[in-house]
Amino acid sequence: MPKTRVLVAEDSLTVRRRLVEVLSADPDLEVVGEAEDGKRAIALCLQLRPDVITMDMMMPVMSGLGATEYLMAHCPTPIVIVSASTNRGELFRTYDALAAGAVDVVEKPRGDETDAAWERAFASTVKLVARIKVITHLRGRLPQLAPADLLHGNDLRSPAAQAGPGGAVARRLVAVGASTGGPGAIVELLRGLSPQFPLPILLVLHIGAAFGAALAEWLDGLSPLRVSLARDGEPLPAVGDARVIVAPPERHLRLVDGRLRLGSDAERHSCRPSVDVLFDSLSERAPETVACLLTGMGRDGADGLLGLRRRGALTIAQDEQSSVVFGMPREAILLGAADQILPIDRIAPALIHAARRPVLGGQR
Repeated sequence: MPKTRVLVAEDSLTVRRRLVEVLSADPDLEVVGEAEDGKRAIALCLQLRPDVITMDMMMPVMSGLGATEYLMAHCPTPIVIVSASTNRGELFRTYDALAAGAVDVVEKPRGDETDAAWERAFASTVKLVARIKVITHLRGRLPQLAPADLLHGNDLRSPAAQAGPGGAVARRLVAVGASTGGPGAIVELLRGLSPQFPLPILLVLHIGAAFGAALAEWLDGLSPLRVSLARDGEPLPAVGDARVIVAPPERHLRLVDGRLRLGSDAERHSCRPSVDVLFDSLSERAPETVACLLTGMGRDGADGLLGLRRRGALTIAQDEQSSVVFGMPREAILLGAADQILPIDRIAPALIHAARRPVLGGQR
């Protein structure tokens, strides 16, 4: 079986040697090139066509973000970001690179690791990402605001949009789960909404604990809706005063009696926060819920999405063509958990439509 061919892009010679040493020690991996800046990484990628690239963010001549954006637009290649998590500016560039099509992120070695855990995790991530068939990702495609034709008619924040005719149930919240490829999908979804979108959005994204701290702040700068980390005990925002609430790193997010609850109980599907934990907590409010399962590896969220659909929620799964990894949505679709299977650019219009249209209680 041929080895996985890796290109290493890192400006620090010390760190680059460490990465090459770890990768070369794995019998399934072969380092075929080294680049000290983003421009050189592009040239070597075009020349060598590696199976996967490890990409530093902070490099001279051209940054890792610039190289990632170029490669994902012109020579799509699976990319693992190797980044320090202690610098806010570097964190934001890391999120930008993930939104531009990079697949995953691992923390840069500090040099004081006392066991081989980091080495094993790094090599494992590189091998896993190399197997993903990435898609061309042009960041210029992302809309800045929802098209005007999606916003015609009544102000979505008005009481008329919140209450249905006799016996009807109005949608009152949106729950979204995502994993690998999630940052880009979430940005595209949020940018397809407008500041008038009336429903609060609860969001669970699988991302390493070291990289989750500034995620809400980054999304807040890109979204027409306010974005913040969930706080234990805070009430669910009212319809018409919507914002996006993100599960913090390593904390499950639930909705219990109208309030957000955070927990550090056991992982589900090796995930904390878990999409299934959030979805399960919404079962009593299913008829008021729109639940979306986006790109991601594994099956977290599939069972919860099915449970919500059975109880009257509107359920949406991202389609294969627009998913970076068609894992979680695929599992949900196979279970029959999705009312709608949509490309990422059609999910925001579906949410806008659902926010306007009450449904008869219990009707599917």
